[in-house]
Formats: sequence, structure tokens, C-alpha cells
Amino acid sequence: MVHQDEHEGHCLCEGHEHHHEAHEAQHEHQHDHEHSHHGHGHHHSHGGHHHHHHHHAEGNILIAFLLNLFFAIVELVGGLYTGSVAILSDSLHDLGDSCSLGVAWYLERLSKKGRDRYFSYGYKRFSLLGSLLISVILLVGSVFVIKESIERIITPSTPRAEGMFLLAIFGLIINGYAAWRMSGGHSLNERAMRLHLMEDVLGWIAVLIVSVVMYFVDLPILDPLLSLGITAWILYNVYFNLRDNFRILLQGVPEEVDQEGFVQAIEHLDGVLSVHDVHIWTLNGEQHIASLHLVFNAQQYPTPEAWAGLKQQVREIALGYELQHITIELDPRGCSCGMENC
Repeated sequence: MVHQDEHEGHCLCEGHEHHHEAHEAQHEHQHDHEHSHHGHGHHHSHGGHHHHHHHHAEGNILIAFLLNLFFAIVELVGGLYTGSVAILSDSLHDLGDSCSLGVAWYLERLSKKGRDRYFSYGYKRFSLLGSLLISVILLVGSVFVIKESIERIITPSTPRAEGMFLLAIFGLIINGYAAWRMSGGHSLNERAMRLHLMEDVLGWIAVLIVSVVMYFVDLPILDPLLSLGITAWILYNVYFNLRDNFRILLQGVPEEVDQEGFVQAIEHLDGVLSVHDVHIWTLNGEQHIASLHLVFNAQQYPTPEAWAGLKQQVREIALGYELQHITIELDPRGCSCGMENC
């Protein structure tokens, strides 16, 4: 009983020190933030050269955007002229890609803008809004394309195979060049756009083959069937895109982060008694954020320098779990923060 009273007295006496600790922790958090961003730069191969490649990436995305937008308009006109719903459905896909590239280019510029008084994490999460908008455009467009394709299957009409063939050649050249421009890209934006453009190239190869077959054989049903195939591919990608977007917006734990392993690794540190109030989420699917409360033995870590050393160990563990931005709250044993069950 005497021991308990002494311990309570010690905890009360630490009140002033705890206030000093909070001040130190705040200072350390600022250092943490700076350190974590430096760590991020070294942890990912593209981070250290971000500024070097930034202008190059922006230029590549702008060229791909202009090419795609121009070709989507050509494709729309060509689809109406040839009477091919396959080309019309692909024009929808290209329009979606153009929107993606436009948003990517805009965000590449916007990402230069850091945090401000309106957005404390900066502007990187705006990409999710752009992605949602593009997905909705593709979904609505796909409904119209499916309706038109089913009508064409019920009442077939032969499209102009020669026009389809010429558009397919043109499409391969434009999309092939845009994909080639992206081939040396380092940024995640560039890599994502390269995949989109490669899908377009494959789509045009399919249109080319179908146009050649239809030139020699009268099979008008091939056109709406190809259209449904392209639309199914678009919807497949839209589904995964929306799933990932909503997971991020709902602040789900990133799939590649092992939360249990991360907590266990911290609990194995010498002098750490427990970890609670752990929150892990992602800003935009690339930059992951974590916050936690760590209960420690104050006798093993009696000074602010020792606390800083403990937090440094946690930061190093966090980098191993791809957590670039981490906030650590230190709770000495016996002094409750009131968040143990959170």
C-alpha cells in the first residue's frame, strides 16, 4: 500500500515534467515530420530524384494528354462515320484516359504546392476526387455503349470495315507513340498512364483484326461483340479503381501494411510495455500515415534524450513497414492518457 502511494506521488510529481515532456514531444514531432520525409526520399528509389524528374514527368503527361484528347475526338467522329460501336466504345475509353492524363498532369503541377492553412497534409489527396470523377464518366458511358451494342446484336448493321481499318492503324500509331513517351517514366503517375495506354494499343490491335476479318467475311455481329468486350474490360478496371478509392477515402489500413506485425515489432523494443490507440491509413495510396501511443518504463528512459532515442527506434521500424509519416505519443507507465481502449 505504501509502495502504491509512493508511486502515485511520483506520478503527481511528474506533472511538471510531463508538461515539459509534452513540449519536448511537440518539438520532437516536428523533427519526426522532417525526418520522416527525408526517410521517405531514401526509402523509395524514385523519391531522391523527384525534383530532377518532376519537369520531365509533367512534360510527358502533357504530351500524352494532348495526343489522347485529340485522338478521342477523331475516334468519336470516326466511330459515327464508320457506324462501328466498337470504335465508339473505345472512344469512350480514350476519353476516360484523356481525363485521367489531364488530371494527372494538373496534379503533377499541384503536387508542388505543399501544406497550407486550408490543407494541412497538402494537395495530394485531390487525385482521389479526379479518379472518382473519371470512374463515374466511364460507368455512365458504358451503360449507353452496352445498350447500343445489344441493339446491334438484335438488329445487325454492317459497319464500314475500311474506315475501321484506317482508324485502327491511326490509333496504333498515336497510342503507341504516347506509350513510348511514358516508357522511361519514373513517377507513379507516368507508370499508371503507361498501363492505360498499353490497354489502348491492345484494343486497337483487336479492332484491326476484326476490321480485316469483316472486310473479307460478312459478320456484322463481330463489331458489337468486340464493343461489349472492350466495355467489360473498362468496367473491370473501374471496379478495382473505385474499390481502392473508397478504401482510401474510408481510411482503411493499406493492404501492403502489416498492422499487427508493426505493433509487435514495437512491443519487442526494450522498455516498451504496450502500444495502443494505433491508427494507420494512407493519404493517397502511396504515402502512408500512422499515429500511436506507446507506454514505456520511465526508469529505463528517464531523460528527454532517452525518449528521443526510443522514438528514433520506432521511426526506423515504421520505415520498414512503408509508413512515411508517423506521430508518436509517449506515455510513462502509471500515467494514463485515457486512450487505452481506443
